[in-house]
Amino acid sequence: MSRRRKALVAVTAGLATVSLGLSFTSAAGAAPGAKTDPNGLKLVKTKTSLFGTHYWYQQTFKGLPVIDGYYAKHVTKSGTTEIADGRDAVPADLDVSAKVQAASATQSANSAVTARANRARIAGPGKSLTQQPAATSGAAQLAVIGGPNARLVWNVTSRSTEGVSRSLVDAKTGSVVASKVISDNVDGHGSVFDPNPVVSEQNEKLTDMNDKNQDALFLAQKNVILRNLDGSGKLNGSYVNIKEAKGGIAQNKNNNFIYQRANDKFEQVMAYYHVNQTQEYIHSLGFTDVNNESQDFSIDTFAGDNSFYDPSTDMITMGEGGVDDAEDAEVIWHEYGHAIQDDVVPGFGESEQAGAIGEGWGDYWAVTNSVPVSKGFNLPCVMDWDATSYTTDEPHCLRRTDGTKTTDDIDGEVHDDGEIWSRALWDIHQNLGRTKANKLILEATFFYDPDTSFAAAAQDTVQAARLLYGKAAAQTVTDAFKARKIL
Repeated sequence: MSRRRKALVAVTAGLATVSLGLSFTSAAGAAPGAKTDPNGLKLVKTKTSLFGTHYWYQQTFKGLPVIDGYYAKHVTKSGTTEIADGRDAVPADLDVSAKVQAASATQSANSAVTARANRARIAGPGKSLTQQPAATSGAAQLAVIGGPNARLVWNVTSRSTEGVSRSLVDAKTGSVVASKVISDNVDGHGSVFDPNPVVSEQNEKLTDMNDKNQDALFLAQKNVILRNLDGSGKLNGSYVNIKEAKGGIAQNKNNNFIYQRANDKFEQVMAYYHVNQTQEYIHSLGFTDVNNESQDFSIDTFAGDNSFYDPSTDMITMGEGGVDDAEDAEVIWHEYGHAIQDDVVPGFGESEQAGAIGEGWGDYWAVTNSVPVSKGFNLPCVMDWDATSYTTDEPHCLRRTDGTKTTDDIDGEVHDDGEIWSRALWDIHQNLGRTKANKLILEATFFYDPDTSFAAAAQDTVQAARLLYGKAAAQTVTDAFKARKIL
């Protein structure tokens, strides 16, 4: 454990005589008892551990808290004492009358936090994103900053898409002195299908039954940890923001989000868990700037049997027609694939072939994310559970990524033509392995043009393979595209 230990080089009048009241200069000092002592120390917490008692004090100046100023006294059961002195020097003549009002300081702080949150969502030059909701304030209190730049400040707590921030606003000038996120990511608990009940139960006979709870579907639910939550009690976190949902946003102060599938909030948990999982996987590949934001979702708000990503609002909408789309992780991953490409390549999909690449990539991304949890069942079928509502043949699939189409079969419909691209990616996956394939495919995406062609995007992918893994890997990728008559 590391501790900050600071010497007082210019003490205030209140701290000048350390021997007054409690003595913290020797192990034999008086036991802490008073809430505030003449040295400006305010007892804020007493904790008991296996080895002793721990007294934590807030440093104050003229009744105001000193930012980050602390003093701790650890008294063991054997009678020894350890001191951790984290006080800052404050000039005795520091004026603690504010010229700037709390409301003005709050406005300045919230503006700074909102601007930072928006900057954090911009992935690269030219990226145009919808402005995020303005930060809101919880409280503004006067405080003191000690040290060589001692001053009176307003300590403003704000909420934004980043979580909870603390901003210090100079109470004389109104300028924002410092601002940082102080909230921590927390873990929650949820229940999900992983990736969907057809796959996890290996049962093609399952049907939706108009969203009813069923014993077979209850058995398909899996209890999971929901990582990277922002602690707000909602399904908001580093990579997912459930912005709107049928029946209202799921909320739980203890971050427990366990529902059966008939509850519309179940789909909110699905979206949060599976997008968080796929972003953690992307990070494990070494990428820190692939849609590295809190992606907005609208859950069960579209009555049709369709889901879509809207680049104009950076929102993924999950439909509720047939099987609720967000009950199938492969639908979620497909739509998230579109958000990934739009984030990496602003305006991606301007040509028909670029649009087909987007659809093929979305199908591929759904399948490759299913690989670790599918136990090989019916790969590479796409959207097994969702497809039970509109297909009669078994296995139930919307599409597959192992089809036989080549560029000879191009018909101008992006989903049809996307099957050409997804097969090439699946062949790369099969021949190079999941990790290498996904790493080089994501890397290649950064070099796509918004209106790219099959051939141009294939060449980018071959080049990424060559740079990452050498000539043999590049030849494997080339062969996959040649088999589709793309190269």
